[in-house]
Amino acid sequence: MEQQRMMQTEILCCTTEEEIKKAATSAAEQLLAGQVVAIPTETVYGLAADATNEAAVKEIFRVKGRPQDNPLIVHISDLSMLPLVTTAQSEDALRLFEAFWPGPLTVILPRADSIPAAVSAGLDTVAVRFPAHFVAQQVIACCNKPLAAPSANRSGIPSPTTAQHVMDDLSGRIPLILDGGSCSVGVESTVITLCTENPRILRPGFVTKEQLEEVLGKPVEVDEACLKASTAGQAVSSPGMKYKHYAPKTALTLVQGSLDDYISYAKANGFTAAFCFEEEVSALSDAGFTCVAYGRAGDDVSQAASLFDALRRLDELGVSSAVGRMPSKDGVGLAVTNRLIRAAAFRVVDAKTGASLSETSTEQPV
Repeated sequence: MEQQRMMQTEILCCTTEEEIKKAATSAAEQLLAGQVVAIPTETVYGLAADATNEAAVKEIFRVKGRPQDNPLIVHISDLSMLPLVTTAQSEDALRLFEAFWPGPLTVILPRADSIPAAVSAGLDTVAVRFPAHFVAQQVIACCNKPLAAPSANRSGIPSPTTAQHVMDDLSGRIPLILDGGSCSVGVESTVITLCTENPRILRPGFVTKEQLEEVLGKPVEVDEACLKASTAGQAVSSPGMKYKHYAPKTALTLVQGSLDDYISYAKANGFTAAFCFEEEVSALSDAGFTCVAYGRAGDDVSQAASLFDALRRLDELGVSSAVGRMPSKDGVGLAVTNRLIRAAAFRVVDAKTGASLSETSTEQPV
């Protein structure tokens, strides 16, 4: 394994207009010199590089320890950048751009020659997004180039939603982090491909299936990989489709069922830590569990916003394992469920019977 080159990592605050302008200029200088820089978006913090510079793109994979077969998302700050990224824009694509950009939606389209194949893991498609975060927009505009940017963390662990998360993961590995505060959405963008016979969600996010169908005026499929483990050697067209991802060090088991059944299962199996909803902390604490909450029951938006921070706090408990509450799969809950089952390496059980509710995968955890 290549030895990681260590460097001094600087954090620049992006609160005032003057700070943002200075930070965006500094970031652009680094990016145009082929470096990677962490920037905030409304979803999670991204590890950005010039998407047209193959060497810079490869630096993303090196810094993250990211598998080369995991595609990256290309970010733009103006629709005029699209010809640099894609060779085609369909009527469906234009409808999605108008309805959801800037925002947490990534669209997969045919890849332009100016985008290296390494960005898309060798595929002839490319994932592109126009982020809503002002700091991200300013950095891209200062570069005047599209930026490839996966989450700014070590590969496989919970995504970063604060600058401190990035510093915890990548201090000494990158020169610069722009601190734009906590990410408002909290989970990565919805990814939809328009390169299949029917529009298909490859990764659920804040933009829901129902919203997409309303705008497109047609059914939108949900790829089975959103809730099912991928198979060994299977090529993926979107980030976040691998078997184990977003995972804390703590071994997490997810339990489907009522709170009473959840407590019974946890006690019977020797768990002492609970990953639960805010309203349940008091009852679980009284039952002897140490608790970490990830949003409110039935509130998919609050669950998404706090999920990755909560997974990181779970590791701070110093326990080897924890038992988690399953969210609803409705709306943004599909995105929360998608992240949680991967964080748990598909360990999902029925609270009453203890039977596994996940499908067997032939891919080994990574």
